[in-house]
Amino acid sequence: MCSIVGLQGNVNAQDILKMLKSSKNRGPDSSGIYLDKCYNDINLDEFADDNDYKIAFGHNLLSIYDSNDRSSKSQPITKDNLVLVFNGEIYNFHTIRNFLKKVGVEDQITSDSEALLHLIEFYNKLDLLKATQAAIRLIDGDYAFAIWDGQNLAISRDQLGVKPLFYGENGEIKGFASTRQALKEIGITDINTLKPEHILYNWQDVAPTQPIYEKVFDGDVSKIDKMLRLSLIKRVDGLYEVGVIFSGGIDSSYLALLLKEISENTPLKIKLYAVGVEGSKDVEAAIYASKFLNLDLEICEVTEDMVREALPDVIGAIGDDNLMKVGVGLTTYFATKMVARDGIKVAISGQGADELFGGYKRYLQSFIDGTLNYELRDDISNMYHVNLERDDACSMLNGVELRLPFLDKTLVELVLNIPDNKKIVSMHDDMRKSILRKLAFEEGLDYEIAYRPKKAAQYGTGIDKILRKKVIKDTDISKFV
Repeated sequence: MCSIVGLQGNVNAQDILKMLKSSKNRGPDSSGIYLDKCYNDINLDEFADDNDYKIAFGHNLLSIYDSNDRSSKSQPITKDNLVLVFNGEIYNFHTIRNFLKKVGVEDQITSDSEALLHLIEFYNKLDLLKATQAAIRLIDGDYAFAIWDGQNLAISRDQLGVKPLFYGENGEIKGFASTRQALKEIGITDINTLKPEHILYNWQDVAPTQPIYEKVFDGDVSKIDKMLRLSLIKRVDGLYEVGVIFSGGIDSSYLALLLKEISENTPLKIKLYAVGVEGSKDVEAAIYASKFLNLDLEICEVTEDMVREALPDVIGAIGDDNLMKVGVGLTTYFATKMVARDGIKVAISGQGADELFGGYKRYLQSFIDGTLNYELRDDISNMYHVNLERDDACSMLNGVELRLPFLDKTLVELVLNIPDNKKIVSMHDDMRKSILRKLAFEEGLDYEIAYRPKKAAQYGTGIDKILRKKVIKDTDISKFV
């Protein structure tokens, strides 16, 4: 995970520096800017330039890979007339690199950003918009990027909106950034969220032909387990250690079980991280499940003082004082704080499983009304600005990248087209997520874990009770927004 920023118009170099400084927590390892040329590995406090430019890009790097085969590249990067800033992961990196080699690209490609730049250049015999559209049809990943060809600007993000991207304008200045705050730093307050899979081409929104949540076909239940495994394998490829945000529930436990199986053939180290007040349901379940899985578990025992101390940063990051969002955000924040303290830069999360498999209690009424399929598709289409931006903002406060195996594009397409009565089997199915529970049980989870009733994070951890019964009684939390 990194941060990208950019401005177009009558741009002062100091504005790009301000934007990068405000989002430095997303990329603490290196910073770079493009003005009339690239300046990489700069010190944001010492870089001196007060000139104006028609366009400027900036990038803060969180270095994930350090192998010779694949590295995290300092950005922005250029090739001929193209300039690119990229945030995210391309999971079929090796496939894209092999494709480029076969079509005659001789440059050594060692990073995701280089692979994307060369791919767009290959298709750029058309025009930048068509080249960008062609490239994103081929890449499989979670990403946000911007590319400039000297005349045209294309900005895009992944199909589900896992990686954030915001844009807006202030007078003659138009800008984009990975965080809202970066835009606010230079006076842009009318801020929009770029929709998943959309391309902002010369600041005009270009929608995809068919969004992922509109695709309809006959889904094959037997493929779910294999696709989830492949999704996990892609997301840990090249990593030596990974954290799992762990509640002991079906979603995180199933992912941990599959990760353990994957690690038997790789050097991958796995550690579980649970959050909750003393004696909370999530902590008890996490202890039980970690012992069953025989995986190391670290617990953050949350106190009222810890919640009060973290509130300003968490509320400021998510930009909302809604108690439900804050409760979940605090859970992510405390978990990833432990992950970061252990020197781990990537954490696996079960986010998306409820929206795919019908986990929320409200889905039971939708099943009864015959509208479950519609509601699941609608929730998936809106996750980017409901849950994903919140979780991303809170994890990046600690410089930890979240990866979400349930939100693999191929898996999402499949599961959205599985019949509703496979997800919720009857009007009395209080457990819900029937397919996932059955698969996990058959794969080896014991019954108590596979069929543990769902408990929302803010309640299972006990954080919601601290917020409602103690904190908001004497604190106006809206002042932190």
